[in-house]
Amino acid sequence: MVETQDEYNASKIVVLEGVQGIRKRPAMYIGSTGPGGVVHLLYEALDNAVDEAMAGHCDTIRITLSTDGTGEIAELSDNGRGIPIDIMPKYNKPALEVIMTSLHSGGKFNNDVYKTAGGLHGVGLTVINSLSEFTQVIVNKNGKKFRMDFSKGYPTSELTQVGETQDKGTTIRFKPDPEIFNAPHFNVDVLKDRLRYTTFLNQGLRIILVDARTAPEETTEFYSQRGLVDFVEHLNKGIEVITAPIHFKKEAEGTTVEIALQYNKEYDEKIESFVNNIRTSEGGTHVIGFRSAFSRVITNYIAKNASAANKEIKVGGDDVREGLTGIINVLMPNPEFEGQTKEKLGNTQVKSLVENVVYAQISRYLEEHPAEARIIVEKVINAAIAREASRKAREMVRKRSIFESSVLPGKLADCQESDPEKAEIFIVEGESAGGSSKQGRDKKFQAILPLKGKILNVEKASVDKIFDNAEIHAMVAAFGTGIKETFNPDKIRYKKIVLMSDADVDGSHIRTLILTFLYRYLKPLIEKGYVYIAQPPLYKLTKGRESSYCYSDEELEAKMKNYDGKAGVQRYKGLGEMNPEQLWETTMNPDNRVLKKINILDGAKADELFTILMGVDVARRRKFLEEHSAEVKFLDV
Repeated sequence: MVETQDEYNASKIVVLEGVQGIRKRPAMYIGSTGPGGVVHLLYEALDNAVDEAMAGHCDTIRITLSTDGTGEIAELSDNGRGIPIDIMPKYNKPALEVIMTSLHSGGKFNNDVYKTAGGLHGVGLTVINSLSEFTQVIVNKNGKKFRMDFSKGYPTSELTQVGETQDKGTTIRFKPDPEIFNAPHFNVDVLKDRLRYTTFLNQGLRIILVDARTAPEETTEFYSQRGLVDFVEHLNKGIEVITAPIHFKKEAEGTTVEIALQYNKEYDEKIESFVNNIRTSEGGTHVIGFRSAFSRVITNYIAKNASAANKEIKVGGDDVREGLTGIINVLMPNPEFEGQTKEKLGNTQVKSLVENVVYAQISRYLEEHPAEARIIVEKVINAAIAREASRKAREMVRKRSIFESSVLPGKLADCQESDPEKAEIFIVEGESAGGSSKQGRDKKFQAILPLKGKILNVEKASVDKIFDNAEIHAMVAAFGTGIKETFNPDKIRYKKIVLMSDADVDGSHIRTLILTFLYRYLKPLIEKGYVYIAQPPLYKLTKGRESSYCYSDEELEAKMKNYDGKAGVQRYKGLGEMNPEQLWETTMNPDNRVLKKINILDGAKADELFTILMGVDVARRRKFLEEHSAEVKFLDV
């Protein structure tokens, strides 16, 4: 039926005002309604408190996580100036009420109150209020204590003076709404990482985290005396460094650029970037300016001071930044972030400003520290020599390299579907399991790539060895993305990559090796949400002609009670023990299966864990395992 013009008229237009829009489309404001969205609510309150600290009015923040038996509650207190509570004549309401219930309201739309701030859009506290079952605000100001309550975006009480006090600051207490979030939970590990780097970025700020959700309650205090220098040393913890931290802070045109750098003996570049204390995980103009200036100043120094032989070596940006750990923090008025979650800076003028500061400061450092400059030059020259040798080696095998070929690996059982959005590939451990999965799959949209044994640990291997590894060749060729210089995630052939391995220690090890490779060399595939882990059953229960599957020990225990403990139990050690029908029914059928999506919640933490667990430092790995052995949830003995 063809729709007439009259059927689409003014009556079809819906206007969502204020909190209605936030509750209808929460992901627009907090990124998602999953675990990341829950903790993002707390970040909104934290950003406001940190803005008070940056303005010089707050030196202590206290966060308490608790539960009332039906859900989790977060409380954040600061000793800043306190949210204004006087009446705004235009609205005939207290400023606190306007801030808590109106989008784009606050004291950060001019530079009178905050010269620089992380909470910029004036939606933070309104979002907390709108997406919470209840929100309670207490303001200590001018010797008096005030309180106002809210629920789901609307006031449930008047602003009331509830006492007198010599304290100052604001307390925000809220309970995420289960109508918006499914079983909302504050991930304390993710929160700790955020608080740790917040204190690194705000020298002298103390943050106290109390987790009272379990007994006994846990209290953690975060504080940094040296700021970014402590931060860069933290990122290099357990790694052999070759220079002392390089630190400088410079103000220009109303913007402060602060950077800490340190070289180590590793091969990866680790750059963490921030604007007004907000992590810009996708970088932006400040990072572009840093990389451009840093590469230029080092190459120019080599051209002027290196030996004649070294001057002939062509040095690139990757060579200059190999083994470099750096923190970039820019404090500026009116930053332009891409999206409310503030992952990328867009201000164009910042690029040239950062370039000028970095070039001048690093030039001065190199001239004033000739011994350290020689160490850096040697590191960069060696990186360039190794890169050129690697390039020549790859060129020699390029004609036969399946990285550059449209020929798919012979062991791949491809699917019929050519649309990456609908196609999925299972990376399967072993030929036996590969055979079962090939027979059990739906070949219309499911491809199977069996791997032989354990792939190379790329954390310990050179690039040449990685490129020569047959299993890595097979994966990259099947994905279609290329690798290193030729990598292009838009050429992916499957937007669901499922790692399917045995439910034992060897299977876990193989899965970890594959994840290490994906994280180090094809990281955007994880960031885009293409990588999953299959969940095959651990047990099969049989009683007479009836059978069922269990995916955990808890599920087994519960089902055994239903069978009065008289069912036969089969423990699956490998995928090959299941016939094709069982594998399809339990692990591959989209209607029944359970897949775990791999997400990167904190890049610095993930990078550190891969370095510890898969790297060359055995002593550090042993220490980590000893400290965390009690956290093991599954151990195959």
